[in-house]
Amino acid sequence: MFTKLLFIFLLIHIQFSYAAEWSGQLGIESRIFTEAAAFSGQEGDSNSIFFQPEFYYESESGNDSFTFVPFARLDQTDNQRSHADIRELTWVKVQNDLEWRVGIRKVFWGVTEAQHLVDIINQTDTVENPDGEDKLGQPMVNLSYITDIGTFDVFILPYFRERTFAGKKGRLRSQPYVDTSTTFYESADREKHIDYAFRWAHSISEWDVGLSYFNGTSRTPRFVLGKNSSGETVFNPYYDLIEQFGLDIQATFNSWLWKLEAIHLSGLGGSGASNFIGLTAGLEYTFYSVIGEATDIGLVIEYLYDDRGITIASPFQNDIMFGLRFNLNDEQSSEALFGMIKDMDFDSALYFIEASRRLGESFKITIEARQYSNIPVNDILHAYLKDDYIQLELSYYF
Repeated sequence: MFTKLLFIFLLIHIQFSYAAEWSGQLGIESRIFTEAAAFSGQEGDSNSIFFQPEFYYESESGNDSFTFVPFARLDQTDNQRSHADIRELTWVKVQNDLEWRVGIRKVFWGVTEAQHLVDIINQTDTVENPDGEDKLGQPMVNLSYITDIGTFDVFILPYFRERTFAGKKGRLRSQPYVDTSTTFYESADREKHIDYAFRWAHSISEWDVGLSYFNGTSRTPRFVLGKNSSGETVFNPYYDLIEQFGLDIQATFNSWLWKLEAIHLSGLGGSGASNFIGLTAGLEYTFYSVIGEATDIGLVIEYLYDDRGITIASPFQNDIMFGLRFNLNDEQSSEALFGMIKDMDFDSALYFIEASRRLGESFKITIEARQYSNIPVNDILHAYLKDDYIQLELSYYF
C-alpha cells in the first residue's frame, strides 16, 4: 500500500510540479506508558515515524483545483498501527453557486470539544489516537449549493472504510482484542453499500446552525465474539445499517461560545436499544490578556448524554467535561488544553493534556497525556486502566 501511495505521489509531482504547491509533515512520535501492560501479548512503550505530504494544484481560472494528501506511519510495536492511507485525493469544480467535489476527502461536522456526535461521514482512525479526531479518507461525490439561506450539501458515499483497531501487541485495546480479519455487515453488499447524506448549514447573526441526515453503514461497529485461525477468542466488528439525524449549533456572544451537538440514531442491533438520542452541550468563556497582557485562558464545560446508558460503543452516558485552554499568543503559537471527563453515575474519570509549541520556522513539538481512573468493568474504557501514557511528537513542516 505504501509503495502505491509513493508511486502516485511521484507521478503527480512530475506531472504538475510546474504549477503545484507542496507542503507536508514528517514526524517522530514516542508513546510512553506509566504501567506494565494488562493483557498477554501486549508490549510496552512504542516509537513510530509518520509522513504526510500534501500536493495542491489550482487552475489558472481558479474554478478547478486538485488536492492529494497521502499518509503513512511505521510503528515499531503494533503492526496494526503501521498503516498507510489516502487522506485526500480530490478534484473540486466551482460553477457559480455550485461546487463539485469528487474523490477521497475528509469532511468534519461538529462544534463541541469532548466528542463529535454529528461527525459521521469519515471513519475514525483509532490506531492514530484514542480521542477520535483522526479520520480515514472517504470516497465520495459531494455537491454543494450555496444560497442566501444557507449551504445545501449532498453526499454520495460509494465505499465504506472499516475502523482501525490496535492489534494483539498494541496498547489501548480491548480484551479480547479486535480481529478485523472477519468483519460482519448487515448489508449483503458489505463495504460496497452506497451510503448517502444531506446537510444544511447557515450562519444567522451570532448563530451557526447545521442540520444533517445520514443513511448507510454505521461508522461505529458493535462486536461479536468469535475465534480466530489460532483458536483465540476475539472480537469481530459488525456494522449495522443506520439512519442518523443530527443538529449542531454554535452561538458567539463576545467572550462566550455556546455549543450543542445532538443526534437521533436508529437501526443499531444487538442487545441495546435500536433507537437512541445522544447529545453534547456546553459553553466556553475566554478571559483575554490574563497573563502579561497576551495570554488568553478559556474555561470549557460540556455535558455528555446517551440515553442507552453505558455501552461498548460509547462510555459517555451521563458525563461532564471540564477544561482549561491556554493560548499564549506568542510567535511560537504555544497553546495547551488541560481537561477531565467525569462520570456522574460512577467514580470514574478521564484526565488529559494536549499542548504544542512551534520550534523555529519549521518544527513543532506536541505533548499529549491521558490517565484513566476508576473505570467500571462494564465501561469500554475499563480495558485501558493500565494504559495511562505520555506522548511526545516532533514534526517537521515543509
